[in-house]
Amino acid sequence: MRTIANITDDLRSDILAGVFPPGDRLVELHLSERYAVGRASVRSALVELATEGLVERTANRGATVRRISIAEAIQITEARAALESLIARHAARHATAADCSELEGIVARMRIAVAEDEASIYSGLNSTLHTRLREISRHTVADSLVENLRNRSAHHQYRLASMPGRSAESVEQHASIVAAVVAHDGDAAASAMHDHLVSVIEALRKWDTAPAIRAVAGGRRSERGAGSRRSIGS
Repeated sequence: MRTIANITDDLRSDILAGVFPPGDRLVELHLSERYAVGRASVRSALVELATEGLVERTANRGATVRRISIAEAIQITEARAALESLIARHAARHATAADCSELEGIVARMRIAVAEDEASIYSGLNSTLHTRLREISRHTVADSLVENLRNRSAHHQYRLASMPGRSAESVEQHASIVAAVVAHDGDAAASAMHDHLVSVIEALRKWDTAPAIRAVAGGRRSERGAGSRRSIGS
């Protein structure tokens, strides 16, 4: 028997994957059919996701996938900069030889994705790298907080990955983070992560003021199709 937690996880994954884009109405009847559960279970899942900031519930209108403004995305990234710098520092302290080899392998695959202009694949690897750093850090409180923050701004993160030249810049920043973790240099790892996320903030600000960039990125998304999207990182 499926639990409310299972349904919540499925709906969260679908929102992050772009199955339900920002602004989409989440109709209880349709969701109950999609996930083969009762409407009460769907309602409970929507309440939980509203607390996570992914869903907005309005009286007499129901639930919709919450839109995140550029201004809010910047604030989220500022908070991430503080938390993920801490995570990088702890990852440098705890990383094993196997962890280091895995992180270097992810960066190598990210470079290939950049070379082949595969924004969707790059975004997935980006997410994997940040997730592994959180796990390696063993800082469970920061891990939980960052996961929620990243989920809330996932839509903007994917859009940034589609910006011309952004992935090439980003992969070198991630390579610097991993190099510091592999060297077990906590200060350098924290600094590299902070610099990376500051660059994300700068990219968000450029996005907000440059319609031409948005148009190019939007065209790339249309070519690849929304079905290729997944939960991603910046």
